[in-house]
Amino acid sequence: MTIAHLLEDFGPAASAEGLKQMVTEDALEDLQLGAFEEGYSAGWDDAVSAQGKDRLRVGESLSNSLEDLSFTYQEAHSQLTAELDPLFGCLTKKVLPDAMAKTFGQHVVDALKEMAKNQLDQPAVLLVPPGAADLVETALDQDFSMPVELREDPSLDSGQAYIRVGGAERELNSDRLLSTMSELIEAYIFQAKEEKWHG
Repeated sequence: MTIAHLLEDFGPAASAEGLKQMVTEDALEDLQLGAFEEGYSAGWDDAVSAQGKDRLRVGESLSNSLEDLSFTYQEAHSQLTAELDPLFGCLTKKVLPDAMAKTFGQHVVDALKEMAKNQLDQPAVLLVPPGAADLVETALDQDFSMPVELREDPSLDSGQAYIRVGGAERELNSDRLLSTMSELIEAYIFQAKEEKWHG
């Protein structure tokens, strides 16, 4: 659609009537409104396009950042695990066995107290490995008022004890506990190393 009919023709063939023809106010308003709508629509389309490009750029940037973060976490986890490996080894082979040996008597007495809570009138028998009676007896004298028959049993290994109160029995085995802890730590270290190699 052209607007030639709205404008004055200054060409050589223009008639006197064509020279007098003017653009009306309504027609001018329609032209301005059409131009505004066309400009507004073009601006809106540009804004939507720019927003879409920004979203795509932000999404790609976020994806890259998450990949970097994941990689950094994996590296940090692997490095921490590698550094903790000797510490865990020392803990399960030296520190915990020494600590358990030193507190063996107290652990046995604590277990005996737990079992005897509601059975104070029942006979209590405590079997410990050879050489452990002195440690347990010292703890018994300090913390236990109930009479307990304490015997050393040569069939028990270091770190083992059997407690009997009435008809209830319980075994304490710190060596088995240490072995289980050591196995769990070794499995954790192995799994962490596997994840490092296989992602």
